[in-house]
Amino acid sequence: MAKSLTNDMTVGSPIKHIIRFAVPLLIGNVFQVLYNMVDTIIVGRTISVEALAAVGAAGAISFLIVGFALGFTNGLSIIVAQRFGANDMDGVRRSVGMGIILSVLASVVITLVSMLSARTLLEFMNTPDNIINDAYKYIIVIYAGITFQLFYNYISCVIRALGDSKTPLYFLLIASVLNIILDLVFIIVFNMGVAGAGFATIIAQALSGLLCLLYVAKKFPQLHLKKSDFKWSNQFALRHISLALPMAFQMSVTAIGVMVVQAVLNSFGSTVIAGYTAANKIEQLITQPQISFGVTMATFVGQNFGAMRDDRIREGARKCSWLVLGFTAVIVVIVMIFANPIASIFLDSNTDPALAENVIYYTRAYFMVAGVFYFALALLFVYRNSLQGMGHSGVVLCGSAVELAARIVFSLLLANILTKWYGDFFGYLGVCAAGPIAWLSACVLFMVSYFINVRKLPDIFKKQKEFREFDRESAYK
Repeated sequence: MAKSLTNDMTVGSPIKHIIRFAVPLLIGNVFQVLYNMVDTIIVGRTISVEALAAVGAAGAISFLIVGFALGFTNGLSIIVAQRFGANDMDGVRRSVGMGIILSVLASVVITLVSMLSARTLLEFMNTPDNIINDAYKYIIVIYAGITFQLFYNYISCVIRALGDSKTPLYFLLIASVLNIILDLVFIIVFNMGVAGAGFATIIAQALSGLLCLLYVAKKFPQLHLKKSDFKWSNQFALRHISLALPMAFQMSVTAIGVMVVQAVLNSFGSTVIAGYTAANKIEQLITQPQISFGVTMATFVGQNFGAMRDDRIREGARKCSWLVLGFTAVIVVIVMIFANPIASIFLDSNTDPALAENVIYYTRAYFMVAGVFYFALALLFVYRNSLQGMGHSGVVLCGSAVELAARIVFSLLLANILTKWYGDFFGYLGVCAAGPIAWLSACVLFMVSYFINVRKLPDIFKKQKEFREFDRESAYK
């Protein structure tokens, strides 16, 4: 493996490693969000506000299934990072082989379950009659292509676990451009409607995954797997699953909360849904710095945990926290000032002015409520991923349960009470507040858990070093 393609984060300045790793990841994440955002923009500007609302309504259940798949692959890569930090390349290859087997099995199950349940989930969420058919057309295509999303994401996670966040970026940029072109072709030229946006997305992701795989085959010779690397081991599989499933459930638990919020929101009508959809698409873009640095911490902490460097884990988490808080302050200022013009890009110039004004109004209202909570969201990503890198997947799952409970309780409670007392608009503000309150609740749990567990690391590593002379294979069995 070319040394320049990997990044050993167990030596050198922690913050430099974190920034060097996070920047390409951030660029890639931004482009990934942008080409998903393009679906929404093109749908809203070339079809109708109802079509925009349909994509938004489908987004909640898309997050449920796709989020589970992506969380699963992210969890599978934790052992790869830990084995790389311990300089155990045999362990890296065995972990990758096991990850491939588990990914294939997961993709089959997830695809079948998601496609069979799509219509039922939309009906369960009280999706309005005027948008449910378009929502179904869009989501069924996305679900059919889950294998491609899982395929690309796992390869990317393995490469990132070795410290290389640049390689996945290059192919994602190509896929982003392709997605935009296909969006325009399928929607405008072939008049495929919202389904065309779905097809454009999965084709772009499939290409990105294929190019990434070909590049790995050529440039990462030490990742060339042998038949023995695919040998099944119940114990080894369970160790991967114990990290992958909590991360997958964490994503899905969050998605269930989003679905409940969407179900409550659907009672307010398609105009409100369109405004909320635009706000969420913007939020997915502006929170990418927090997400990217969070993902970086999973790899950084994973490698240093494998190398038994608790001092570097502490330093990295502390400096990364200050960094993301600085980014967040800038983001909050920008979104408060430019919320209206940003929201307007989702709407066609021919849209009825009164309707467009209402959509933009509801978009801005969301940011007035959520903006002050973005600081908690930033710290949530840093400490949740740091815990995951140390292998504390159970705590991550518990935090997700707390987030789910808060999101469900407050969305139902605030929407009902505020609507009854003050009217629909204040009920909508209550729905907007549910997610941010959930972020704050989970953030507190993750921070407390991190500081408790990080203090235990010196004793844990001391005991491990006393038994350093053991068969390498036992380290990953």
